[in-house]
Amino acid sequence: MGRPDVPLALNQYVLKVHSRCDLACDHCYVYEGADQSWRRQPAVISDEIVFQTAQRIAEHATAHQLEAVQVVLHGGEPLLAGPARLRSIIGELHSALRGVCQLDLRIHTNGVRLNEGFCDLFEEFGVKVGISLDGDRSANDRHRRYANGRSSYQAVLDAVQLLRTERYRHLYAGLLCTIDIANDPVTVYESLRSLEPPRIDFLLPHATWDQPPARTPGQDAQYAEWLIAIFDRWLADGQPTGIRTFESIISTLGGGTSSTEALGLTPSSLVVIETDGSYEQVDSLKTAYDGAPATGLTVRTDPVDAAARHPGIVARQQGLAGLSETCRRCPVVASCGGGLYAHRYRTGSGFDNPSVFCPDLFALIAHIETRLPLATGKPTMPNHLVSKSDFMALAAGYGSRAAMEQLAGAQRSVQRALIAKVYARAVASPAVPAPAVDSVRAAWSVLEMAEREQPEVLQSILAHPYIRAWATSCLERLQAADRDDCADGDLLASLGHLSAIAAAAAVRTGQKADLPVPVIGGAVILPTLGRLVLDPAGSLAQPPEAVLSVSVETATIGFGGDYWTIPVTELVGGAPATLRALGDRGPAHWQPVRRLRAPDLTVTLEDTDPYRDCHQWPAAARLSDAEAARWQEQFDAAWREIIRDHPDYAPAIAAGLTVLMPMDPAPEGRDVSSTARDGFGAVGAALPADATTLALLIMHEFQHVKLGAMLDLYDLFDRSDDRLYDAPWREDPRPLEGLFQGTYAHLAVYDYWRVRQQTTTGTEAQLAGKQFKHWHAHTTAAIKTLGKSGSMTDLGTEFMAAMRQSAARWTPETHL
Repeated sequence: MGRPDVPLALNQYVLKVHSRCDLACDHCYVYEGADQSWRRQPAVISDEIVFQTAQRIAEHATAHQLEAVQVVLHGGEPLLAGPARLRSIIGELHSALRGVCQLDLRIHTNGVRLNEGFCDLFEEFGVKVGISLDGDRSANDRHRRYANGRSSYQAVLDAVQLLRTERYRHLYAGLLCTIDIANDPVTVYESLRSLEPPRIDFLLPHATWDQPPARTPGQDAQYAEWLIAIFDRWLADGQPTGIRTFESIISTLGGGTSSTEALGLTPSSLVVIETDGSYEQVDSLKTAYDGAPATGLTVRTDPVDAAARHPGIVARQQGLAGLSETCRRCPVVASCGGGLYAHRYRTGSGFDNPSVFCPDLFALIAHIETRLPLATGKPTMPNHLVSKSDFMALAAGYGSRAAMEQLAGAQRSVQRALIAKVYARAVASPAVPAPAVDSVRAAWSVLEMAEREQPEVLQSILAHPYIRAWATSCLERLQAADRDDCADGDLLASLGHLSAIAAAAAVRTGQKADLPVPVIGGAVILPTLGRLVLDPAGSLAQPPEAVLSVSVETATIGFGGDYWTIPVTELVGGAPATLRALGDRGPAHWQPVRRLRAPDLTVTLEDTDPYRDCHQWPAAARLSDAEAARWQEQFDAAWREIIRDHPDYAPAIAAGLTVLMPMDPAPEGRDVSSTARDGFGAVGAALPADATTLALLIMHEFQHVKLGAMLDLYDLFDRSDDRLYDAPWREDPRPLEGLFQGTYAHLAVYDYWRVRQQTTTGTEAQLAGKQFKHWHAHTTAAIKTLGKSGSMTDLGTEFMAAMRQSAARWTPETHL
């Protein structure tokens, strides 16, 4: 980072050689932006300015001992300068820098005038050529036309085809495409890819908070969705060409640098030199306001060091310190870098804002992070490694403790990313009222402190299964609020749950905090700890707010003019308590989260969390002490049966099962169990008649937990397959993932009955044998259906092979 007396060296120069253009693109930041200084510029750069520019660059390169500089000939349209003028400019640059440093010379053109004469000139001096093209004819002609409305597409296509010839291929630098979400993204990508560019740059359209980009109201990540469609196709195609945006995000996610000023925290080292010799900041600032890029400096009188010291240029070299508070707190800031500097502008606060594309950048980076195994060619995400042997063991239906610990680590990353997304979206949403935003910021500060002081405690809280369920539903509510431009009570209560999570963190880390927390069902809930019931009758019509004040020794809940105080030791100790009110209201009742214990396994019996009701069957109400005791008795016996009779399943369950969630029993008395895709580690069930059945339900449902986590890491099948498939155990056809999940789960079901047939006698053994034969036939048939779908990826085919081997290992015939 440069100091005023020792500026950061500038090694990238955009040299405007012609300030006019032969196209009239309606999305051009030079001619259609707020800054109209082009009107005052000479049409063509003079010999004097070219000479002074070349000398200034050489002088700066010498002073800073630069090994190379890059100069991009730009405009307007630089080819309007003509071959002779360009030859003179190129020659002057080479002459000044010969013996000083290497010169990487490029030209950026709309291509409509490119011909063999220009190409021969560029070949002589090694000038790389980049061309602007927005896709196929339809996409390109949406914006890039001549002033009379005539299409420019064929002329540009001819230019690209010229560069693709064997003679000029080495000059072909790539294509630059400005995004328009009205165009089909895959069609745009395929049309550009068909031209075999060495690199494609997809550029977000220039916009600011004063002039935001075109969007469908309420859909604030449409540009991310557009780019994600291309990213997924690009990966599926094997990354046939470089795409700067994607490569920069992949690099920064891995701790590397960005190759574009629109992303990452790498300091900018670029300056623009206009046709009159004036130094300007990055060109995209022309979209902010009139005069935004100006520095007041010129090559006639000022060295490059003077431009490098300009506050506007220095501002783009400050890394994290130069970003808004919102950006500095964001978990993807190292990859995003606040976005393009110009896109942060808002009247009144200048550039001290997140990008106007903030939700898009967040969603795109989060998506790419989940696809890193495919993007980098590595088998798994960094820090979430599942070895080949563990992968195959999981595919066979089993899994080691180490494999489950890695899957659990990946899930923690997913949950943290979702929580961060809730925060980022809430503070940026115009639909969320200011007091709610303040509460969200306060909660975030508590979580940040917990992360710094006791990260292992925070990690244990954020790993709670139903935090992901809450974050997912909260994001859906935020999207609806942005669409309707209105936040309802459900959203405000949902956002308030972030304060409840932070309050639990404050209690468990001994951190002082004052947080507004929602009252849901007449109670204040502290995730992973329990709930304080303020209104047992649940008569409060609207979810009001309480205030929780946490100190080192006590926590005080204020509600409706009354206060209850409880020692922190009682909150974390797991014992119920009755609290007297300091006011007119009656006592409050602390109901701690209970734990179920068995040999080498302790799980939460979750009957307090308001977001637990995300399964296919309703959650049970708070259990009585007698009911909880029956759960303890059955759980202990069920776990002992699993480790005794089904030891191949026990290690994964021991490492990954963290919650049992009581559900309402079915009216007809049948057994009920479930998992939720957004509730990793949790199994829901109505307490069955005996421990043997509970063992079966746990084994069955935990298969879904394992496969759900695997699907978050790996693409095992084509997710665009929207066909329905027959599932032998259901009357209704199932989508591909549903069939996959059911088949994998029933590996454990038929295996359970196989062992049960061997460990029992008489009528019980006969019943087990029938169940084994029944579920084995269903599972084998479903595996065949999956194999015939044609939608398995290569990795999914390996996974299926292991499932098939498991099914073939034990057959009813081997047990006759």
